[in-house]
Amino acid sequence: MKEIDSLAAEINAVIGCETFGSNDIIETAEAGGVKLILLRGKPVAMYLDEEPFPTIYGLLQYPASKRYVTVDMGAVKFLANGADVMAPGVVDAHPEIKKGMPVWVRDVNNKRALVIGVALMDAGEMIVASGGKAVKTHHYVGDKFWDLGT
Repeated sequence: MKEIDSLAAEINAVIGCETFGSNDIIETAEAGGVKLILLRGKPVAMYLDEEPFPTIYGLLQYPASKRYVTVDMGAVKFLANGADVMAPGVVDAHPEIKKGMPVWVRDVNNKRALVIGVALMDAGEMIVASGGKAVKTHHYVGDKFWDLGT
């Protein structure tokens, strides 16, 4: 139970909301070389660079308020196919984001998770950059991890 509470606390601090707790049955699994955290058989989190971070399915369950990158609607069709996030499409980013951190990407209209990735720039840099990749995509709506949750 302490392990579950510790894991939940780590994820809660990163995304700014409450997730699962010690009363939940949590399992771990590996898929495609990625370690997943399962709640009732659904992947609610994954490890990115040794840090647990919610999957898109997890972010749909828990309303995160941190580590978001917001993109314009023109970027959505590319992200839905697994593209990396390009800086010109970024319209906002949580100010605490630093290069190398796991982040989640949402569209400007619906504010729902589209991509989980790793920041390639600090928040301020990705908002003003006129070129380059802002986020390296690791998980997106419609990929193999998404299919596990639906």
